[in-house]
Amino acid sequence: MRRVTGGAGHVVVIGAGLAGLSAAIRLAGRGVAVTVLERADVPGGRAGRADTGGCRLDLGPTVLTMPDLVDEVFAAVGANTDDHLRLVPVDPAYRARFADGRELEVHTGAERMSAAIAGFAGEREAAGYLKLRRWLTRLYDAEFERFIAADFDSPASLVNSAALRLIMAGGLRRWDRAVADHLRDPDVRRLFTFQSLYAGVAPQRALAAYAVIAYMDTIRGVFFPLGGMRALPDALAAVAVEAGVRIEYGATVVSAQRSGSRILSVTTADGARFACDALVSTTELAHTYTLVGHRSRRPQRPIAAPSAVVVQLSCDPSPQLAHHTLLFGHAWNEAFADILTRGRPMRDPSLLVTRPTATDSTLAPPGRDLVSVLAPAPNLARAPIDWDRRSAAYTEELLATVNQRLPAPLTGVDVLHVLTPADWARQGMLAGSPFALAHTLSQTGPLRPANMIRGLDNVVLAGGSTVPGVGIPPVLISGRLAADRITGTMPASSAGQLVSRTDRRSAS
Repeated sequence: MRRVTGGAGHVVVIGAGLAGLSAAIRLAGRGVAVTVLERADVPGGRAGRADTGGCRLDLGPTVLTMPDLVDEVFAAVGANTDDHLRLVPVDPAYRARFADGRELEVHTGAERMSAAIAGFAGEREAAGYLKLRRWLTRLYDAEFERFIAADFDSPASLVNSAALRLIMAGGLRRWDRAVADHLRDPDVRRLFTFQSLYAGVAPQRALAAYAVIAYMDTIRGVFFPLGGMRALPDALAAVAVEAGVRIEYGATVVSAQRSGSRILSVTTADGARFACDALVSTTELAHTYTLVGHRSRRPQRPIAAPSAVVVQLSCDPSPQLAHHTLLFGHAWNEAFADILTRGRPMRDPSLLVTRPTATDSTLAPPGRDLVSVLAPAPNLARAPIDWDRRSAAYTEELLATVNQRLPAPLTGVDVLHVLTPADWARQGMLAGSPFALAHTLSQTGPLRPANMIRGLDNVVLAGGSTVPGVGIPPVLISGRLAADRITGTMPASSAGQLVSRTDRRSAS
């Protein structure tokens, strides 16, 4: 495995998002001096936040899976997650409401979920779910350690027995067809394929290997940090500082000083200069390349994932909403075609509605609920829509759709915050997408932009634009992979440790 050369007495990490904090904590645990430079005044990166109307808003991810990966980061400096952060299971993980008004809850336990599916679609479908569950577990076992949680130096890294095991598990098939082998009901199938949106590819085109995302949330479970998603980066930053990491907030890196194949230092907007033996960058790929003076040789330009419009609101108490509610439209395939091919907002949208106050009522004032509505949308490269002009009208359309599909409409609604592709673009995100690079075939595994840059000996990348990809679990892993490039590979957690939190949940 290629590694940073020239020693690593002091490492500078650009960005105090989840990837940057993961890398910094692991490096600190290995005896490396680390300085993190963060342009914002708080940690979190894409796990953004806002306070308004007495509510604490999460402006980034709302679904947290694989909390054992969080445990690993804390453990890297001898800390215990439970001493710094309380993660509670979300049950049901999702409540799906279909266009015809039927509902089906997603439970992580095999017996509860098979019983729910039997009541919804019959015993044959319930038996198919149990077979699907076994397949998803086999796929995860074949894929996680050797592909998701591993560094690659070249596509040749795939030529091994682990790749054969993944192929034998069906990982190179199409996601939707692999699920259809087990489930006949199209509505039930949606619960195990909608996650392809996280990968930025329609389930008809996504590799079945990405069905491990469905394993992560429908089998391993969904969790929520009390205090909101911001509680996760806040806790990681606090532990990093306790471990000796220096975090500079309000520090925007504007230039890097290069000599040959090495970056010697970086300079922030206020003129402060930070010398480094190695640099970890978690910013957008194009920004990092510009900063370090690298020109990509990839024959294909980066393909951004679809974007999203997110509407944050407060409303009267809405107990009909679970923590996560999936509102599916009739035109499932057409919805993907709209945002991925035709370049327009979904005409019959499928939406993720999140009510975090279902789990933590302190996130909103007494007597109020906090709700967010996420609508997948085309990115700006696919559709250069004037979102600043269209935002207000589209927000009204989304709220009308939500109220039409819920058993009881939301009342006392106060729109607190709206994010569109234009807003994401103003934050520097490629094509206005908060989901970084799509997981197309040419941007998967060793074909994804590598976390070391050709021609530079001491620069490592982390975050959603590099390996292994987008989402909280991958970016936490990317921090570990970046640290491994600097210090060498450290012993990974055993499989028993990785399932420990899920086991404790099942036993409770």
